[in-house]
Amino acid sequence: MSKPVVNVAIALLFHQAKVLVGWRTAKQHQGNKYEFPGGKVEQSETAEQACRREVFEEVGVDLEQWHSFDIIQHEYDDIVVNLHLFYASVTTAQLQDIQQPWAWYRRDQLRNLNFPKANQAIIERLYWSPYIKISENLHEIQHIAPETLLYWRIDELQTSQLQQLAQLTSAQLAKLIINIEIWEGLPSEIKKQIFTLHFKQYQVMQLNTQKLPHGVRCLAACHDLAALQKAQQVGCEAVFLSPVLATESHPDTATLGWTQFSDWAAHSTIPVFALGGLKPNDLTFAQQHHAYGVAGIRAF
Repeated sequence: MSKPVVNVAIALLFHQAKVLVGWRTAKQHQGNKYEFPGGKVEQSETAEQACRREVFEEVGVDLEQWHSFDIIQHEYDDIVVNLHLFYASVTTAQLQDIQQPWAWYRRDQLRNLNFPKANQAIIERLYWSPYIKISENLHEIQHIAPETLLYWRIDELQTSQLQQLAQLTSAQLAKLIINIEIWEGLPSEIKKQIFTLHFKQYQVMQLNTQKLPHGVRCLAACHDLAALQKAQQVGCEAVFLSPVLATESHPDTATLGWTQFSDWAAHSTIPVFALGGLKPNDLTFAQQHHAYGVAGIRAF
């Protein structure tokens, strides 16, 4: 006998890179566990409409701009659940309207909370490693530290490089960041194992919300406030903000400095990685200036 299928709209609400989380009562399905806002999709509404309605009813804020996050199917013993995921930003002015018992959590804290099994894939996507190494050498993916991602920065994919990609394990491919133009030219069996895509600033400025690939994380390179705002507007999930300090490769390029970086990063609703003249041991200092993590080339 087939199991009943339930369509559920889930809202991921962001504020300064934190995520809003609530608690399921014992009487609810999968009770006594943490949850994201959301509920069943009614026959008369779309999943996005259901998401907006549930957030207004449960959380107390009415948000208009939603971005599609993913669709995840999970089979329990008694039912099959289709999770239609959307995310939106909550402004500082709206914080006072949020009802109890909803609370804000850092992304690394989500991993230690008891969520339903269907939410584990969501949590892993929300969590970003705090370190990103940038390199043209794909072999470095075999040697980077556990809490480090690798942005493989190349302008064109050679046949020999495609062969190197095909030899990587699924775990290694999941730690790899590739530019959108390179990713689009990959075979489908490799593409589906790449977890994070990179967008150069000019690519970000050409984007709209309908052009972002579905089911992958999108990381934008930003060098000014306009690009940072654009990245958030179109639904990118994290950004490089650079250059913070002078670098050996571009010593004459104007830098943001920590004061400018801190001001822009503090108002970002998505994780901001500080890039430019930084080392891994700069992480704590960067986080004191509202960075989520740090990225670099030589020092990493």
